[in-house]
Amino acid sequence: MILTAGELSLLLLAGVGAGLTGATAGLASLVSYPALLAAGLPPLAANMTNTVAMLGTTAGAAAGARPELKGQGRRLLPLCLITTAGGGCGSLVLLLTPPGAFTKVVPWLIGGASLVLMAGPRLRRMAERAEHHGIGPVTGVAAFLVGVYGGYFGAAAGVLMLALLTTVWSQPLARTNAAKNIATGTANLIAAVVFCFTGDVAWPAALALCAGSVAGSWLGSVIVRYLPATPLRIAIGIGGLVLAVVLGRAAFAG
Repeated sequence: MILTAGELSLLLLAGVGAGLTGATAGLASLVSYPALLAAGLPPLAANMTNTVAMLGTTAGAAAGARPELKGQGRRLLPLCLITTAGGGCGSLVLLLTPPGAFTKVVPWLIGGASLVLMAGPRLRRMAERAEHHGIGPVTGVAAFLVGVYGGYFGAAAGVLMLALLTTVWSQPLARTNAAKNIATGTANLIAAVVFCFTGDVAWPAALALCAGSVAGSWLGSVIVRYLPATPLRIAIGIGGLVLAVVLGRAAFAG
């Protein structure tokens, strides 16, 4: 499809917002996916385009969080291998299931992810009682499932990964957040590769979103060191629930 200069400009700005929220709260797709729908893309094409575009979020977040990523390579490697496998499986599930199924599942995924986000403080309090370190079997299975979810749709996959990592890693939140961005990014990467060759990617829209997300995620990785995330977390969680209701009504109408 052909996009106007105005639509591409709005997607660029949406990319900045997606990168910002993705790097700080793990919710890039709750900004970028609705923007693609507003630009006129069908839900399935919007999801595939969004997956490719959000590679910019990973790149920007990695660049902005280099101090937090230092020294984490040894335990990030096995985690990323797990999430990569999960992302590949999730992308195949998306391609092999009927498009109508995706439209009906998405509102539930967004709603559930938004509730997880709003329950963040409770999850962190539960995590404070955990004594485990590294990647055990249970953590590995959970990370794989988050990767599957990331490859299938991905909105708030970062929230789920952050909640998981805080239960097994005892370190400052900024360092765990940086690791989360890389782990979910690898799941997104393998899914993007699959979609590039087998999916329906709207490349002008993907490039506009990607360019904006690089800048937004770099900025988000820097400000997350200094700003409290609670107001942003609550606002995005409420927005996600509203979006879930709107998409749900459209999907199940008639």
